[in-house]
Amino acid sequence: MNRIAVILLAACWCGAAQPPPPAKPAEVSPQEKADLERALGEAGASPLEFLRALEKHLAQYPDSPRRVDLERSAANAAIAANDDSLIVTWGERVLARQPADLQILARVTHSLLAVESKDNAERAIRYAHRAEELIPHMTQEGGARFPMSAGEWQAQRDRAMGRALTDEARAAGFLGRGEEALALAKRAFTTWPNAESARETARAFDRLGKPAEAAVAMADAFAVPDLFNTDAQRARDRGRLGEFYRRAHGSETGLGDLVLAAYDRNLALAKARELGVRQSDPNAALTDPMAFTLSGVDGAKLSMADLKGKVLVLDFWATWCAPCREQHPLYEQVKQRFRDNPDVVFLSIDADADLEAVKPFLQEAGWQGPVYFEDGLTRVLAVESLPTTILIDRRGRVFSRMNGFVKQLFVDALTDRIRGALAAAPRP
Repeated sequence: MNRIAVILLAACWCGAAQPPPPAKPAEVSPQEKADLERALGEAGASPLEFLRALEKHLAQYPDSPRRVDLERSAANAAIAANDDSLIVTWGERVLARQPADLQILARVTHSLLAVESKDNAERAIRYAHRAEELIPHMTQEGGARFPMSAGEWQAQRDRAMGRALTDEARAAGFLGRGEEALALAKRAFTTWPNAESARETARAFDRLGKPAEAAVAMADAFAVPDLFNTDAQRARDRGRLGEFYRRAHGSETGLGDLVLAAYDRNLALAKARELGVRQSDPNAALTDPMAFTLSGVDGAKLSMADLKGKVLVLDFWATWCAPCREQHPLYEQVKQRFRDNPDVVFLSIDADADLEAVKPFLQEAGWQGPVYFEDGLTRVLAVESLPTTILIDRRGRVFSRMNGFVKQLFVDALTDRIRGALAAAPRP
């Protein structure tokens, strides 16, 4: 039934809201719904079995009003099964209707390149180029449940662009367009330095008959910090690196110096990127919520470190969250109970992806007091639903978490937890 719910329903819970679901899908007949439930119930846990059940259902109901959703589910199942042929088959059906779907674009492009052929390469390069045009216009609205910080979002876009350029370079190489492949691979590595784009740069140099340059690029693949580069891949990179170097220099004498230079070069590159991200996002890569700096809706900045030694009550909400609006007056009652206690600080933290919607909402709703954007706190504190209330004790540690609320109990329950946090630990 969970799979059915994902495909057919948009679940909601009055105590912990998620972003609003899309428009209500077309209704299926009772018979079709029953057949789909039965087919998926018999499919088991395997993504391939799930996909086969969907295929049979679509063959039985070719005019299903939910065909678009079911084909998207089939594409997702193919991705989960990591089956390149099926990813292409179902992914291209999705792209025929939704040509700007970046997730499917990326997977179909990559899967096409798993088999080297002119037809696959030509289709892949068209898809990769389409992604390259779309990525600069990516927005967070309608995407993840909660917004990413500025640094996280920029990294997301850079990673997506780097992958598109790498795939475009590989396709160009398959088509014999050597100089174009090299330029694209270099752009990919500059945009998002990782082992795969470095390997593609090495391949491009090799195709152009430049083994010395290929060795330098392969040294980058071997040395670049990349969480997704496995030991097996690095071992293969070492073999190719030695091969390129021997072809260029006759032996591996001096290869260690080349690798050390690549290590130093890529370490400096990583530090420069981190510095650039921190200039636009001071919270980038932080894991301690008390180290964060929050941006106020009014433009003010709040250093969480300045509040250490106090009990913090963090109210996470969003403009689209109906339960948050219902909880707000109850939250205000609790604030009144502690209005004369300087050791308790209440922070209203907005988790909207569309930041422009917040100030008009506050004015229309008449909510008082400062409001801050979450600026990455939802990631660090693992906020997964709204409203969520998190208490941080005097030592800066999470003391309590309330996901959602029970209307009749919330005021007293939160009051008791605040008093518990006040009594639990001395000042640091």
